[in-house]
Amino acid sequence: MNKVKVLISGYAKEIENGWIASSTVTFINSNGKNIIVDPGCNRPGLLKALTENDLKTSDIDFVFLTHNHADHILLAGIFENAKVVIGSELYDNDNQIEHGDKIADLDIEIIHTPGHSPDSRSFILETTDGIYALTADLFWWMDIEEQKTDHNSLILHQDPYAKNMKVLQESRKKILDLADFIIPGHGNLFKVEK
Repeated sequence: MNKVKVLISGYAKEIENGWIASSTVTFINSNGKNIIVDPGCNRPGLLKALTENDLKTSDIDFVFLTHNHADHILLAGIFENAKVVIGSELYDNDNQIEHGDKIADLDIEIIHTPGHSPDSRSFILETTDGIYALTADLFWWMDIEEQKTDHNSLILHQDPYAKNMKVLQESRKKILDLADFIIPGHGNLFKVEK
């Protein structure tokens, strides 16, 4: 059975000339394979979280990236043994393979969830606690915002990066129908109200 653990809760604080931000970093063990989802861009924080969980960069078999924004992907290369999954592709060093939304030997569903960005993917996995959706910025909050998790607030929450809110809302509805728990890109894990 899959195991999932948030190593770092993502944060996003707007400053005068940019952002102080790094994504939520999540560890998954699926069928004996170690996976990091969105390693973010905070190297000291990531290395500390790995050490605190008795993990080394060499222990990671896969890095899954939800979308191609630097605050989510910058540290993907520090995992020297990992294959990288991004968009519809799997990279094994310089070997690029179309994965067809399924990675062999892993019990993880890959779902295209556009809205925040056209290439966004969410990862769905079953655990003994229920179904988790790792959605990255399909759901995210700035540090100054209250993280409202009632159904209506989740659907209507504004994303300043979304080019089409209707597409984003459709992706959100799809995930809310599937998941018991959601791990957002910036903010805290929450239980879906059914």
